[in-house]
Amino acid sequence: MTEETPGFEEKPDVPSGATSDDAEPKAAPEEGAAPAGDGHAENAGLVAQLDQVRTALGERTADLQRLQAEYQNYRRRVERDRIAVKEIAIANLLTELLPVLDDIGRAREHGELVGGFKSVAESLETVAAKMGLQQFGKEGEPFDPTIHEALMHSYAPDVTETTCVAILQPGYRIGERTIRPARVAVAEPQPGAQTVKAEDAEESTPAADDKESGGPDEG
Repeated sequence: MTEETPGFEEKPDVPSGATSDDAEPKAAPEEGAAPAGDGHAENAGLVAQLDQVRTALGERTADLQRLQAEYQNYRRRVERDRIAVKEIAIANLLTELLPVLDDIGRAREHGELVGGFKSVAESLETVAAKMGLQQFGKEGEPFDPTIHEALMHSYAPDVTETTCVAILQPGYRIGERTIRPARVAVAEPQPGAQTVKAEDAEESTPAADDKESGGPDEG
């Protein structure tokens, strides 16, 4: 038996001409590691995709804002048309009721609005007023051809302009819309009244000047 020298371990035989590095196994390359050049290309591709996404997002946002604006305009048009149709329908209904309201007015003038007929007539007038119907036309107001219709004409010395002296049939309006003008009798100033008044004013002027100057000199 051979004696083993303590403190020394046996090493495998190394072929001649081989170095110690060759004896050790080489570390395997890490999986998933990419060359440096490929990483830069991948980052550039991600940046390009991000720019495309941002551009698409901006376009979709602009489309959405445009659609919202169009929808708001559509809603406003629908609401405006709805109100216009409602006003036209109410005006047509009240126009058909005007002869009935005229009969009620004549009955009231002759004292015939009594009993149950009076109650029904007042209820009808109240409903018409709630729907926006307004009566206009009064004696003594200036004649306005946009809301008055002159059926009779005369001259009067006590008026200074064309005036409604009698309301033959009241007018009606809904808001600012006239659905029937007031039919009236009008009076104009006398043709010579203005000339006479002007002459009287001229004749009175010298007398007033004499009073202010103390009158004629006394001899």
